[in-house]
Amino acid sequence: MGRNMALPLVMALVALVASLPSASPATAGTAGAFDNWLSANQKDFAITQALYAKKAVGDTGNSIDESLAKAEDNKTTFVVDPKGGGDYKTITAALEAVPEGNTRRVILDLKPGEYREKIFINISKPYITFKSDPKNPAIIAWNDIAATLGKDGKPVGTVGSTTVAVESDYFMAYGVVFKNDAPTAKPGAKGGQAVALRTFGTKAAFYNCTIDGGQDTLYDHKGLHYFKDCLIRGSVDFIFGFGRSFYENCRIVSIVKEIAVLTAQQRTKTIEGAIESGFSFKNCTIMSEGGGDIYLGRAWGDSSRVIYAYTEMSKEVVPVGWDGWEVKQPESSGIYYGEFKCSGPGSDARKRVGWAVDLTEAQAKPFMGTHYVFGDSWILPPPTGNSPPSKKTSSGGATATSPAASPSSSPESASSASSPKSASLASSPESASLASSPESGYSAGKSKTKKEL
Repeated sequence: MGRNMALPLVMALVALVASLPSASPATAGTAGAFDNWLSANQKDFAITQALYAKKAVGDTGNSIDESLAKAEDNKTTFVVDPKGGGDYKTITAALEAVPEGNTRRVILDLKPGEYREKIFINISKPYITFKSDPKNPAIIAWNDIAATLGKDGKPVGTVGSTTVAVESDYFMAYGVVFKNDAPTAKPGAKGGQAVALRTFGTKAAFYNCTIDGGQDTLYDHKGLHYFKDCLIRGSVDFIFGFGRSFYENCRIVSIVKEIAVLTAQQRTKTIEGAIESGFSFKNCTIMSEGGGDIYLGRAWGDSSRVIYAYTEMSKEVVPVGWDGWEVKQPESSGIYYGEFKCSGPGSDARKRVGWAVDLTEAQAKPFMGTHYVFGDSWILPPPTGNSPPSKKTSSGGATATSPAASPSSSPESASSASSPKSASLASSPESASLASSPESGYSAGKSKTKKEL
C-alpha cells in the first residue's frame, strides 16, 4: 500500500473502534466487568480486521510471512521408514540432519508404522513438517509420566513426560498419531500427567492428526496454533496451557468412566492484558467413550478463556458445564467461558453456571475463524499429495543413514527442561510453574461434584 493511503487507513481504524459499543465502567457487581471484557474482545477483533486489510493489499499482495514464503519456496523432503526403505529409520535421526538455524521447509515423509521415540524439536529448527497417511498413519509413541524418574533420579515432571515436544516455529503435521500410551492415571493420583504432544513454538498447524493420551494429553503451551480435523483423546485437563489456539472440526473424546475435564486454560493476566491467550473451538464434537461426566473446562488461571461455537455436545456434558476450580470468585476474576449456537443433549446454555456466557453473534465472531490466531499470515493448506523427491544432502544433513540414539541417551530425549529455552520457562508468566501442571483436582478433599458446583 502506498504511503498516501496510510493516513486514511488509520483514520478509518480509529473510527471503526470508536463506533463499537462501549461498556460501562466496571462496578462492584459482575455485569460491568463482563461487559468491558466482551467489548474489549470486539474492539481487538476490529483492529485485527483492519490490519489484515492493510496487509492483503500491500505492495506484494502476499499476506504470508516473508520468512515463511521463502521457506516454502525452498522445500526439501526426508523419507523416514522404520523398515529401512527411506533416508532414515528414525525421526530422531532425520531431525539431527536438519541444520541449526534452518531456513527451508523440511518435510519428514513418515511411512506407516510405530516410531517408539521421544522427540524434541529445538527452537533453532523451524519449518519442520511431519507428514503421514491418515488412513495408515505413522504413530509416534512413548510412555513417560510426570512421576517417571529421570537420569538425575528425580521425577521428570509434566514437561518431561512429553512424547513429542515442539519448541520451534512454523511446525506442521498431517495425518500423524501423537501418543502417550502410559496407563491412564486414576482420579486424584499424583504424578500421572502423561503428555502426548507439547507445542511451545508459534504458528503451528495440525491437520488430520490424532493426539492420544490420558491426563494432560495436549499441552497447548504457548503461541499461535491451529488444529483442524483432529482427534484428541484424554481424561483430565487433556487440552491445557497458555496458547492462543483455534480448533476446527475436531473430535474431542473422553476416555474415562469417571469425571473428565476437557480444558484447563492457563491465562492468569488481568482482563485488559489477556486478550492474546485462549482456546476457541468451532464445529467440533464432544463425546465420551467411557460414559463419565464431562466438564467443558476449568480455570487453571484466573483469567482462563475458552469458547465453543457450533459444537455438538453429548449427554455426558454436565448441565453446569464449567468449573471455577480454585478461583474463589470466577465471576469477577476475568474468566471468560462462552458458548454460541452449540447443539446436542449437553449443550443447554441456560443451565450453565452463572458466570459462563451465552454469546451473541457479535460477541462470538472474534473467535470463530482462523483470524483468531492471525492465520492469514501463516496458515497454509495441509501437505497432502506426493512429496517432492528426497534431497537430504541439500539441507546440510549427513548422507549416511544410521540408527538414532535411544531416547534414554539422546539429547532430544532428555527432559525439555534441560534446554536453554525451557530452563527459563519456569520464571516466565506465560508458563507459570512448569513443575506444577494442573493436578487431577478431583481427588478426595479437592474434588467438586456437580451438586457442589
